[in-house]
Amino acid sequence: MNFRAHATAHFPCAEAARDAIFEDFTKRFAEVEDGATVSRDGAAVSLAVPEGDRSFRAIFTATGDDFGLDATAKNLDRLIGIKSFMASQLLKYAEPHSPSIIWQGDASELTTHPGFRLMRVVSTRNVTPHMKRLTLIGEDLDRFATLDGLHVGLVIPRKQDTAALSLSITLSPDGRLILPQGDDAPDTRTYTIRSVDTAAGTLDIDFVVHDDAGPGSAFAERAKPGDVVGLLGPAGAAAPLDRDWYLLAGDETAIPAIARILEALPERARGVAFIEVADAAEEQPIATRSGIEVRWLHRNGACPGATNLLVDAVRGTHFPAEGASLFAWAACEIDAFKEMRAYLRKERGLKKGESLVACYWRKGVAEA
Repeated sequence: MNFRAHATAHFPCAEAARDAIFEDFTKRFAEVEDGATVSRDGAAVSLAVPEGDRSFRAIFTATGDDFGLDATAKNLDRLIGIKSFMASQLLKYAEPHSPSIIWQGDASELTTHPGFRLMRVVSTRNVTPHMKRLTLIGEDLDRFATLDGLHVGLVIPRKQDTAALSLSITLSPDGRLILPQGDDAPDTRTYTIRSVDTAAGTLDIDFVVHDDAGPGSAFAERAKPGDVVGLLGPAGAAAPLDRDWYLLAGDETAIPAIARILEALPERARGVAFIEVADAAEEQPIATRSGIEVRWLHRNGACPGATNLLVDAVRGTHFPAEGASLFAWAACEIDAFKEMRAYLRKERGLKKGESLVACYWRKGVAEA
């Protein structure tokens, strides 16, 4: 890992805060972060993701009233995010105390996020009845054109007339991202980049729109050319492009990622992609040079996250003979995520580096 920072804090019952963090991490992160490990070694608690640009390690150490934080990450943006996360966790479990946290090391001198930029809406169009595409324009988009960075954080203003004010983001000395509060507080949501045109300075983001719209869906519904939105990132890996055979699976929230993978794969790639949508009207054309077959699965009136369509399709897939290099990539609601990850890892026996399964959403729970 290339970037590192550390900090110390002092407050009563630091060891109790460390123990609470360990218990929380054990329940939460090993469940939803693919490849995450939570471990304890004496006075230290570690949370780690070992692979690719997602890789990081967060170590919380407590002895008596002394609390240490150590963060390492593959890239600077990831380090900034981990520092903010660690500081927030410590302050949460240190209550009612408010210990001072001053970071040293990489990114410690920054007061603004280097990955943040303002984007403007250029155009909008409906891809399907329930998917809307916004084309955004901005500067220096080369960093967003790689499959190693599929996702971005959208910082969504609640009112366009105060967008410039509400989209100012700073970094506090304790490492946390500071956004405006009160009536001008923006909403933040994670979305997948559908495509990037670095020459034109534009990128496309697809939004699933629905009746019980959250901040992202509501923004897409009302967006018009000239509207401003903030962008943070990118983050989130796709799939390696050097395998013989692929299994791709996801619901409509994963279509932009699956489409980007299919468009990038070479002609020799074989396999199958399962995409779950509401009905035939939600299917959309996806260009690919590969020999991967795209199969659309229709819920036909069932609610998203309420069927076994994806899990059953993955379980019914005929995998290639032993010796072929393969990769399975999937993203969906948490229940299907758990079943597919368990099937691929435990029943199919896929090894490290042969799969990436992600939880993109959870029924009844907002991302925030």
